[in-house]
Amino acid sequence: MADKRYIDAIHDALYEEMTRDPSTVLLGEDVGVKGGVFGVTEGLFDAFGEARVIDTPLAEAGIVGVAIGMSVNGLRPIAEIQFADFIHPAFDQILSEAARMRYRSNNDFGCPLVIRTPYGGGVHGALYHSQSIEAFYAHIPGLKVVIPSTPADAKGILKAAIRDPDPVLYLEHKKMYRSVRGEVPEGDVTVPIGPAEIRRPGRDLSIFTYGLALHESLRAADLLSPDIDAEVVDLRTLRPLDTKTILASVERTNRALIVHEDNRFGGFGAEVAATVAEEGFRFLDAPPTRLCGPDIPAVPFSTPFEVWFMLTPEKIAAAARALVDY
Repeated sequence: MADKRYIDAIHDALYEEMTRDPSTVLLGEDVGVKGGVFGVTEGLFDAFGEARVIDTPLAEAGIVGVAIGMSVNGLRPIAEIQFADFIHPAFDQILSEAARMRYRSNNDFGCPLVIRTPYGGGVHGALYHSQSIEAFYAHIPGLKVVIPSTPADAKGILKAAIRDPDPVLYLEHKKMYRSVRGEVPEGDVTVPIGPAEIRRPGRDLSIFTYGLALHESLRAADLLSPDIDAEVVDLRTLRPLDTKTILASVERTNRALIVHEDNRFGGFGAEVAATVAEEGFRFLDAPPTRLCGPDIPAVPFSTPFEVWFMLTPEKIAAAARALVDY
């Protein structure tokens, strides 16, 4: 095991997979000579050259479209979208082409494509550099959506995504790049796409979360202890969703609090809440509850307003107490 930052774990996965499989290529804006705006791909251009680490124009639809073409011609592309806020021009390529490739070809073609992109607020990114986009893309059948929350998962899930025969959207919360550290197994270790992970067992309520919100939820569980024993479940994969782990947790605790940074209305938490209500109703002692970012158009730039928008352990603990007291 080695202690790694979140950003280093992602870098290591890219380096190891590109070393292991010469058909793996990386493309995106500034991923080559510059090493990415956050430094995630630093050194890969020197290691693998311009034929495999490709600086592209600022054209997200083109980046994903070219990557899809690569994927059906024997390559395993990793397309980086510099900020999740700018992925939307590529929505049609992702929805109509990548996610439907296997279906439309009657299983003759897969689309082994990974789209990496940093998302989320809390870094003064404001309007165009703070969006949480997961709910839009988790809606699409044929597309896997993953959000690793720890360095070990960041590396292991990325390696699994690169080896997957179908498209995977891999979301990285940018605030975690240098603020989150953890033990990462040495060697070629993958983490499967799909299963959730119980990060903290408990008996009084279940907190379902992912990304940066996982770490805030674990701190909230510390604030609640010993009066309230919170179970914290890291979803890790949003699609396919691990409903088995979710329902087993609710059966133990009888309460569900879903926590995510994205807006509440139509956010991914609504899918978790609906799953709990439809399939776990008999276990519940209180309504499934969501704690999310406020329903405003964007994360504010102003520091006090950004703090108001973002989740904190105190906000999560207050929502948990209210749910237990229901």
